[in-house]
Amino acid sequence: MAFLVSLFFGFVPMFLYSAFVYWVDRYEKEPKALLGAAFFWGVVIAAGGAFIINTMFGMGIYIFTNSEAAADFGTTSIVAPFVEEILKGLAVGIVFLMFRKEFDSVLDGIIYGGIVGLGFAATENTLYIYRNGYLEGGWGGLFLLVFIRVFVVGWMHAFFTAFTGIGFAIARLNRNILIKIAAPFVGLGIAISIHAFHNTFGGLIGGLGGLALGSLLDWFGWAIMLGFIIWLIGYERGIVKRQLVEEMNSGLISPAQYQKALSPWTLTTTSLSGRATSRFYHLCGELAHKKEQLKRLGDESGNTARIEALRKELATLAPLAR
Repeated sequence: MAFLVSLFFGFVPMFLYSAFVYWVDRYEKEPKALLGAAFFWGVVIAAGGAFIINTMFGMGIYIFTNSEAAADFGTTSIVAPFVEEILKGLAVGIVFLMFRKEFDSVLDGIIYGGIVGLGFAATENTLYIYRNGYLEGGWGGLFLLVFIRVFVVGWMHAFFTAFTGIGFAIARLNRNILIKIAAPFVGLGIAISIHAFHNTFGGLIGGLGGLALGSLLDWFGWAIMLGFIIWLIGYERGIVKRQLVEEMNSGLISPAQYQKALSPWTLTTTSLSGRATSRFYHLCGELAHKKEQLKRLGDESGNTARIEALRKELATLAPLAR
């Protein structure tokens, strides 16, 4: 029973957090199947692989030093940040390499990194809630760990891996070969560094004071990231506004449809207006982003052909869209 409760509180909140991350993508939604695969990677491959590798390194450090404290510190502050962020970052890298047509903006990088991180957190939270909560402190310990892992530090893995996603996104949106090569490694390095700081800072102070001060710094970082995301939403609105004017002037979309495409609430409300309307406004966002990519990057990955295909589909759907 206790394990099932731990499983519930490990996964259900992370599903809800993931739904929020998906909702944040206001103008050009990522495929749900791809996001689901990223979440699954975090749950199974990243979390499972990290558990095995972290355990092996921890045992190795203990054998070498004969010190449990050294093993704990080395695993928590050095090994885990490298291992976990590399394994999570691999999922973002796979999307970048294999599904680059879906990687359209910096916000997309944050979305994919965040979703992988939440999948990882679901598995890790289940383990901590059951092992460190219930087995060590009974039901009281379980619910204390639920509060800490879900509400106090619930966004930490999404926050860390978002920086890896930002690095890949910057590489995706630049022509400079040095930036393309360096940006993913810089993003990963930032993710590892912040992760290591998080794991080390609270432990050095110790007790409730360390948890409180560490969590305060976490929330400050999350607030900055949220502010950055809000700015990115506004930036993407600017892309839609700029790139869809031509489509309105040509008669492909009506002035009313153009104005509706600019609203950050449209992709939420159109789900109530039927499949054709929902698809139409999803395509409006994608067309705007593809036109922006054509302007900035040229016809890489067949942008021109994709733009024409989007225009044809929009022309079919426009009379049906409300």
